[in-house]
Amino acid sequence: MASTTVATASAKGPKLKLTGSDFGQILADGRGRALYLFTADHGKSSSCSGDCATAWPPYIVKSKPTAVVGAKPGLVGTTRRDDGKLQATYAGHPLYYYEGDHSPGEVNCQAAYEFG
Repeated sequence: MASTTVATASAKGPKLKLTGSDFGQILADGRGRALYLFTADHGKSSSCSGDCATAWPPYIVKSKPTAVVGAKPGLVGTTRRDDGKLQATYAGHPLYYYEGDHSPGEVNCQAAYEFG
């Protein structure tokens, strides 16, 4: 079992994982940067663009991320944005960074109400 985890964790490409934070376990990219969902998104489509996407940069990927370290593979996916770029999703929600987070595990905008 351990060899499967190591093989998955060392897989190339984008990753989604669970990691610890001051808020408990959070979803993060492969480098440990916090990922957020945008409550104004309905369904798999992103409604965050322009100034919203500046404050909440979408997690853009070239291929479907791999679930590692606690993330559930069946919940990982992607959606095509209006600009044609591929955005990672989890449980059907497009994923975003927060422009104020700079380090792995940093969560500076939990439960914020911005852009809808």
